[in-house]
Amino acid sequence: MFENIIKHYPDFPKAGIDFIDVLPFMLDKKAFNEAIAEIDRLTTAPNLVTVEARGFLFAAPLLCTSRRVEKVVLMRKKGKLPHAGDDLVRVEIMKEYGSDELFYRRSDFAACVPNGEYIDVTLFDDLLATGGTVKGIVESLQQQVIDGRRIRVKEFIFLVELPALGGRKLLEPLAPVHSLLSLEGVE
Repeated sequence: MFENIIKHYPDFPKAGIDFIDVLPFMLDKKAFNEAIAEIDRLTTAPNLVTVEARGFLFAAPLLCTSRRVEKVVLMRKKGKLPHAGDDLVRVEIMKEYGSDELFYRRSDFAACVPNGEYIDVTLFDDLLATGGTVKGIVESLQQQVIDGRRIRVKEFIFLVELPALGGRKLLEPLAPVHSLLSLEGVE
C-alpha cells in the first residue's frame, strides 16, 4: 500500500546501507492519514513510546485522532532532552551501522496511564532493520520501576520492515511485531 511513497538512498549514511526515507509521507496527505490510521488500529496501549526524530512525526497526530493513545513518550538523542537530577535514563543501542545512545525521562513514564501494576506501552519506530534500537529500549524499560509499576511493552509497530536483516526474529519473543510495509530483499 505504501511502496510508492518511500524512497531509497543507496550507500547512505555509509557504503552498503540502503537508507529508507519515510519523509515523503509528508508530501502525500492521503498516505500520511492512512498510515496514522493503521498505526492507531494496531496500537492497544494508551501510552506510545517513539524514537527521534521521524517517529515523532507519526506519533504526535495520534494524540489528536486516537481514542486509545493518551500519552506519547519521546526517546531523544544526546543533549536534546532537558532534565533535572537523576530523571534522565541513558539507553545504549546497536544500529545496523554502529552503536548509538538514546535518552528518556523517568518522569515522562510517571505521567503515563497505568494499568494495575504495569505501565503498558506500544513502541513505535519508523524502521525495523536489525532490531537493535528497539531491543535496547525494551531492555532499559524493563529495568525501570516507576511509582511501583513496571513498564510492559504490548507490541511493536514499524512503518517499514526490512525482513532480511532479522529484526522481527529478535523482537518477537518480547512482544508482537507489526509493520505497515515489508520490503523483501532490501538490506
